[in-house]
Amino acid sequence: MKLLVTGGAGFIGSNFILYWVKTHPNDFIVNLDKLTYAGNLENLKEIQGNSNYLFVKGDICNRETVKKAMDGVDVVVHFAAESHVDRSIMNPEDFVTTNVVGTQVLLDIAVEKKVKRFHHVSTDEVFGALELGSSSKFTENAPYDPHSPYSASKAGSDHLVRAYADTYGLPITITNCSNNFGPYQFPEKMIPLAITNVMEGKKIPIYGDGLYVRDWLYVEDHCKAIDLVLAKGIVGQTYCVGGLTQDISNLEVAKKILKILGKDESYIEFVKDRPGHDRRYAIDWSKIKTELSWEPLHDFDSWLEKTVSWYKENEWWWKDIKNRSYKEYYDKQYGQR
Repeated sequence: MKLLVTGGAGFIGSNFILYWVKTHPNDFIVNLDKLTYAGNLENLKEIQGNSNYLFVKGDICNRETVKKAMDGVDVVVHFAAESHVDRSIMNPEDFVTTNVVGTQVLLDIAVEKKVKRFHHVSTDEVFGALELGSSSKFTENAPYDPHSPYSASKAGSDHLVRAYADTYGLPITITNCSNNFGPYQFPEKMIPLAITNVMEGKKIPIYGDGLYVRDWLYVEDHCKAIDLVLAKGIVGQTYCVGGLTQDISNLEVAKKILKILGKDESYIEFVKDRPGHDRRYAIDWSKIKTELSWEPLHDFDSWLEKTVSWYKENEWWWKDIKNRSYKEYYDKQYGQR
């Protein structure tokens, strides 16, 4: 089988490619990535030179590039997206262009090339926010209620994918996942930001009161979920993929990281809240468990500790990133530190 993975040099995309090469060594993977600030080919060093892997640098908004990359492809796994909420508030145009227009270009070419499956990777953020302290969770039938330019652009891409299934008969599946964590995550996201800041002797910036709740999913569990959806999932269906059964606040996550690193809570710094900040996310992943026998195998506490260890053992990877244009963004977002 030949797969096109878009955004395969990013955090989840690169982890997916590494997972797929190990579990499906006979398949051929084309990795199409623009290599924006969050794309890093260092993530895929171990498979460079693999005869069943090809990297193509290109923009999913460029039709000719996409046509060439999708030639002979059986399955498209679409990760490529601008994905950081804070950056979407600063510059929403990039998010609409990549996440909506880019997805539409991919869908057009997928219809033209008659791909056997177009799998779209989306987010729980399209469903909006849940009440803090409630027992409610997002399901596949939750109404869309996005609150940021990022989540609105992802909601738009979800609707386009379904529309192409209904209008053109494109065989699609969608996964709406919760917040991923693990190795190779760009250090603008909360967990790697907290880990690397403390390792540099800096504070962990916590928005507002820190009681915001996210559902955390270890990245390899997410990759396995997509694998199962491609193998056994029903065409046209959506599957919610989450990692937790109990709520954990952002403040609690920061405290767990500090404990692992042997630091006290003086490293926590509360900063001004961001606009439109969703209070709570939680996912009901019973559908994918019942239909595809998937459940997360990596518990949060153990794999948070392993994630901390990965960043400690791979300073070369993140220090280079944080020494580049990252500092300008960080100072603008959180104030000069």
